[in-house]
Amino acid sequence: MRFCKPAGLRVTLHLTRHTRPPRTHPPLVRENSPMTSPARRATAATDPAATDPHRWMTLIVASVATLMVVLDVSVVNIALPQAQSDLGMSDTNRQWMITAYALAFGGLLLLGGRIADFIGRKKALLLGLLGFAAASLLGGLAPNPGTLFTARALQGAFAAVLAPAALSLITVAFTDQKERAKAFGIFGAFQGGGGAVGLLLGGVLTEYEGWRWCMYINIPIALAAVLAARPYVRESRAAGDRHYDIPGAVLVTGGLVSLVYGFAQAADGGGWTDPTTLGLLGTAVVLLTAFVVVEHRSTHPLLPLRVILDRSRAGVFLANLLIGAGMFGMNLFMTYFLQVNLGYTPLQAGCAFLPFSIGIIATTTLGAPLVNRYGPKLLMAVGTTLATAGLLWLTRLDAASGYTGEVLPTQILVSVGVGFFFLAGPNIALSGVNPHDAGVASAALSTSQQIGAALGPALLNTLYISAVTGYLASHTTTPGEAAKNLQLEAFLHGYRIAFIVAGVLLAAALVALITLVKSPKGAAGTATAAPSVH
Repeated sequence: MRFCKPAGLRVTLHLTRHTRPPRTHPPLVRENSPMTSPARRATAATDPAATDPHRWMTLIVASVATLMVVLDVSVVNIALPQAQSDLGMSDTNRQWMITAYALAFGGLLLLGGRIADFIGRKKALLLGLLGFAAASLLGGLAPNPGTLFTARALQGAFAAVLAPAALSLITVAFTDQKERAKAFGIFGAFQGGGGAVGLLLGGVLTEYEGWRWCMYINIPIALAAVLAARPYVRESRAAGDRHYDIPGAVLVTGGLVSLVYGFAQAADGGGWTDPTTLGLLGTAVVLLTAFVVVEHRSTHPLLPLRVILDRSRAGVFLANLLIGAGMFGMNLFMTYFLQVNLGYTPLQAGCAFLPFSIGIIATTTLGAPLVNRYGPKLLMAVGTTLATAGLLWLTRLDAASGYTGEVLPTQILVSVGVGFFFLAGPNIALSGVNPHDAGVASAALSTSQQIGAALGPALLNTLYISAVTGYLASHTTTPGEAAKNLQLEAFLHGYRIAFIVAGVLLAAALVALITLVKSPKGAAGTATAAPSVH
């Protein structure tokens, strides 16, 4: 991937500034509207009035804004063990530090995209940045787990407004197709690098300043992006009627919250047959069913059902959800294995995760020619097989397991595997979509992964707690060193159960890809929408 040199960037801006007519503002065209047909795009690309002179600064602002969203996920993973100890979180509730964020993000992402279109994408970006900063401050000051979980949910809600606004601003700013492709390549590099930066930054901050600084770090980033956005980012909004599917947003978010909370309740001593657990799961089924009915009847649905009823597209969405669940669940328990069982410091744990981030970046960056050569379905199937094998490798964990024997091979296999999936998936999910639905299809792809990121840790943590409790109940020992060793063995047993289930989730994703996704005829499909944020 080539990045524009600073000198080249200055020349581009200089030439654009001299060719732009004074006080001329181009018409703001809604993404995916008829104005974005190939003929209209070609005209816009050659019209100086349609060129945003600050488009590269818009790209930088949008990339940094969404980098913060990605970075925050990996930072929190490293900080979680220390935060749990400091605030007295139970093993049952600790997953909410990850789940609350992912759930709010995934549940509100579609609505956030609508809000950005209607109130203005620049305005939505600024709102999201300031709200994210305020939520981060609340999280850093949290005196108890409940406040921290609330702050994480608020971060997810504002990220659901921020992320689609940033992607839309890039799409509107870059009208030339070659420049847009380069812009999205740079944007993707920011997102891929965000995971690696977050792991290192989380380790440094947690070890030397404390976990609260993993929250505070978002504040200067958000404020810097706001200050840069105000003078340089051009406002744009959707034309036509402005309708919000509030009932749909309430139903889908309420249904997902009930579903995840039901999993958590099952681990909190109640079990799967507890009336509260059954009530929550039943409520989730009712609300999600009602969401489908509302979307079917609504004239302005949050998620048009035609987007997900396509067989191949539905297969990719389902696989994306299952892979998100397995991958985020794996990261949760690998963090605890490194810091609790192997005794790694937060910084060491952050460094230990680097091969995972590097593997994803390398695969998605260098693997593009493979999509055209072998087709997206084959590449997704091969990638999911590798990731499944990597997760099942972790079922070998025992007291003698170490980083190089178990963790490193898993990270390599899973990162390359999911990298292939993330690279090829949009070619199926976004190919052949009605232009009017391209934006919502792209948002749905991101949403499916975030929902998996919310459900996976909740499900796997529930099974982990049950496995550890059962193991300790069936083994007795005397207090002292033997008891400590028994507890570590119980943790290992719980990890193995969690990794087995995570592997099964990825195997189910492979089945969905093989049975539902059709191989495109001819060349691999091409996706014109923006890449999803991972």
